[in-house]
Amino acid sequence: MTTSYGVLFYAFPVLAPAITTDTGWSAVTVTALFSAAQVLAGLAGPLAGKWLQVYGPRPVMTWAAVLAAPAVACLALAPNPWLFALAWLMSGGAMAGLFYPPAFAALTLWYGAERVGALTALTLAAGLASTVFAPLAAALEQVWGWRAAYLVLAGVLVVVVLPCHALLLPRGRGETVLDERADASGTRAGEVLRGRDFWALTAALTAGVLAVFAVVVNIVPLLGDRGLDTTTAAWLLGAGGVGQVLGRLVYAPMERRVAVVSRTVVILGACAATTLSLALVPGPWPLLMAMVVLSGVARGALTLLHATAVADRWGTRDYAVISGVMHTPLMLATALAPWVGAVLAGALGGYPAAFAVMGALAAAGAMAALLSRPVPSPPSVS
Repeated sequence: MTTSYGVLFYAFPVLAPAITTDTGWSAVTVTALFSAAQVLAGLAGPLAGKWLQVYGPRPVMTWAAVLAAPAVACLALAPNPWLFALAWLMSGGAMAGLFYPPAFAALTLWYGAERVGALTALTLAAGLASTVFAPLAAALEQVWGWRAAYLVLAGVLVVVVLPCHALLLPRGRGETVLDERADASGTRAGEVLRGRDFWALTAALTAGVLAVFAVVVNIVPLLGDRGLDTTTAAWLLGAGGVGQVLGRLVYAPMERRVAVVSRTVVILGACAATTLSLALVPGPWPLLMAMVVLSGVARGALTLLHATAVADRWGTRDYAVISGVMHTPLMLATALAPWVGAVLAGALGGYPAAFAVMGALAAAGAMAALLSRPVPSPPSVS
């Protein structure tokens, strides 16, 4: 998961300026193609969730890994925007099987009532994706250029991601791994999807995701406007990954002590506050780094929030199906965030104003979360 996010997502904000400079393609075009990959991943989310529930995580994730490496290699070799777009669409298909939603479904399936510990462990490691891969992408680009950087990263997918999924995941759906700890009770998917609570929660999380991922992908140009060079901005982006790890460490005790709706409101409120702080703080760079780290803390907690939101309210029955529907708008928000941030920056005269709008959107999400009332979790099957 760490490698998948590092290669398919976090390398792009660092390499995008070099891509536009080298090719002459506009920043809006390049960012829109990256967003298109996220859109495809979001639209494929329900289908990936259904396949995962029927066939298990191993085949879904393995085939996604098989697709990912040539997709990234095609990014490196694309001679024109059309083939570059095709390569991103291939990458989007891979993201549907390699990013958080299918992994969250797999761990919830395997660990049941003990899922929070497993989800925390996964996201702690994956939270370092930007910390590792943003500086790595910057170093590769400086030495060999952005095309060679993507070719090296495609090789990393072959060496790390493909064998991990193909050889190490359990066969089948995997219930036998931890069947004695599984919690298969809960509300059925149809009843959940017809409820106001589900759609209020989905709207709240979508607003938060749109805001925080607009920050992630547009933080490099924002910091450029503040006078920082690309390498320094990449290191600050990596510092946000450290913040994500801290946010995920905070989430487990918060999950035990804070009611589900209050927890949702607090985390979305933190996303709003940190995004607004980046809009308002011009420097110096140590203060900017502190703001980026705090933004990462909020983003890290938000990731675990939407990993646990479905099971906390409706149990684990049909989790893959319910979360697949919920994660479609979340992935679409992730997809649109880079483009929305760039467009707002152009329309409003700069990235600080765009970040202010994104912060206000996250605050609206916190308000919407108040409409998603808690539902008592069903008892675990021991």
